[in-house]
Amino acid sequence: MAFGVYVHVPFCKRRCDYCAFATWTDRAHLIDAYLAAGRLQATRVAADMDQVTSVFVGGGTPTLVPPESLLDVLSPLPLAADAEVTIEANPDDVTPALAGVLVRGGVTRVSLGVQSMVPHVLGALGRTHDPANVRRAVELLRGAGVRGLNVDLIYGAAGESTTDWERTLVEALSLGPDHVSAYALTVEAGTPLYDDPARHPDDDDQADKYLLADRLLGGEGYDNYEISNWARPGHECRHNLLYWSQGEYIGLGCAAHSHRDGRRWWSVRTPERFIAAIEAGQPVEAGSEQLTAHDRELEVLQLQVRTSAGVPAESVAGEVAHLVQVGADGRARLTVEGRLLANEVAVRLRVPPLR
Repeated sequence: MAFGVYVHVPFCKRRCDYCAFATWTDRAHLIDAYLAAGRLQATRVAADMDQVTSVFVGGGTPTLVPPESLLDVLSPLPLAADAEVTIEANPDDVTPALAGVLVRGGVTRVSLGVQSMVPHVLGALGRTHDPANVRRAVELLRGAGVRGLNVDLIYGAAGESTTDWERTLVEALSLGPDHVSAYALTVEAGTPLYDDPARHPDDDDQADKYLLADRLLGGEGYDNYEISNWARPGHECRHNLLYWSQGEYIGLGCAAHSHRDGRRWWSVRTPERFIAAIEAGQPVEAGSEQLTAHDRELEVLQLQVRTSAGVPAESVAGEVAHLVQVGADGRARLTVEGRLLANEVAVRLRVPPLR
């Protein structure tokens, strides 16, 4: 049975203009204490944990902290022999030494935060890395033996033309990644992007860019298995699939979320509170919710409609039936146009009656 662990690293050198995650640029002095607390938390929860089939280390910028100490956080976990272990990486941080430590430490998959290969688009996003470092990072990671490589892309930034986006896609594909994630830029409250309406993305522009991405990626043999994710066959992110199938997982670190048996809970948001609670032997849970049986069934549909697995055809309301295609297996899957309106389909799904 699939079971996952998410590890949150809340440290960054600079916060991107669109980022609303629980990250901080002024807490580097807490890194050692935070990682030690993370390892202690992992030790405490490991005894009540199923065999872990996937781990995802995100943030923040996981490659900003000492890699040996970060991987030590994972050491108490009961990892399956074939566990997928993913770490997010900033291209500028990748060195031969870092790549070697990751591979020797059991990391099987690296997700590079590329976002764009066009300098002025990176500037509009508030990103600081050099596009030239992306190719260098890929060469170092592949050379060290990283088996799975994802590139994260974002489209819809202010000033990004369709030609800019196509350049990013073509250059990303030239890297030979196993997996590509392409996300529409979203505006979150409390971010510099939110406070600057002139930089807000245009829906029609983003729709055109999504269709371009799907065409180019599909033409190169990448299958769309979730609205924003494409992979070569056999290289789908197992941890992502765990989320989209309403699987069970434990979150380690501040602001991390967990889910087991229909119960969700989340940890205290700041690293200071997390460290203090762990060191004092106190719970780090900040809140929780328990889903009813009906809510769980409906949520499964709303998650799976986003994926290539689809949903039972009878769960799709008639007014959005034109946005799905029903296969011989009786499951409805979003058309390409349907993916652009996935939220409209999701809110109209209904739990099929028991037969």
